[in-house]
Amino acid sequence: MAVVKEYTVEDKLRALHHLQTIHTKLDEIVILKGELPIEVKDLEDEIEGLQTRMEKLKTEIDTFDKTIADRKNVIKDAQAQIKKYEAQQKNVKNSREFDALTKEIEMQTLESQLGEKRIRDAEADMVGKKQYLSEAQSIIDARTADLGAKKGELSKIIAETEKEEQALNKQLEDATNEVDDRLLTAFERIRKSYRNGLAVVSIERDSCGGCYSKVPPQRKMDIRQRKKIIVCEHCGRILVDPEIAGLVEEI
Repeated sequence: MAVVKEYTVEDKLRALHHLQTIHTKLDEIVILKGELPIEVKDLEDEIEGLQTRMEKLKTEIDTFDKTIADRKNVIKDAQAQIKKYEAQQKNVKNSREFDALTKEIEMQTLESQLGEKRIRDAEADMVGKKQYLSEAQSIIDARTADLGAKKGELSKIIAETEKEEQALNKQLEDATNEVDDRLLTAFERIRKSYRNGLAVVSIERDSCGGCYSKVPPQRKMDIRQRKKIIVCEHCGRILVDPEIAGLVEEI
């Protein structure tokens, strides 16, 4: 029958500190990358948004081109009709026929004028949209250059840290399995509470290594004995003595 190992409080503290050490090293790699991953994503999103907008504008411009072509055909037909009616007016037999042709000429003239107005409106809209297309393309070119530079910088950092990061992630998986679920939950909760991700800290110069608040003498004695899990009264971080943390300072 397999023997289940009983972990002492000291074992648990060492496991927690080891887990924190690995997390801290991974956090340092994240800091080394800085804002580059976010900046790369933002640039990619901006370029994609501009390209989508440009495609929509190109479709609108194509529609305007078709509208202009259609209106020109309407104007051409209207002018042909006007010439036809004007020619017919010369051969009318009475004023009623003349007035009817005059009305048709007026209708075709209005149709021609309406076509010209729609052409002017479409051309005016196209000027603004084409100007935006030109400006958007300039922005895309600039953002693409920025994106290339930032991707190159990020790729260089990733290449330099990839092996270390993979090794640390493997260590992290093993170290996480060494911590019982209750303590792991508390550890993760505390980590998320602080931007630096420190959940386990040692005593440094009689103070908490996280918030630098003074630790009372009796509490320091309890920490040194490693008989129970003790947290800082001020910040709630788990406290370990310098020996566990690999420091030379004595409590």
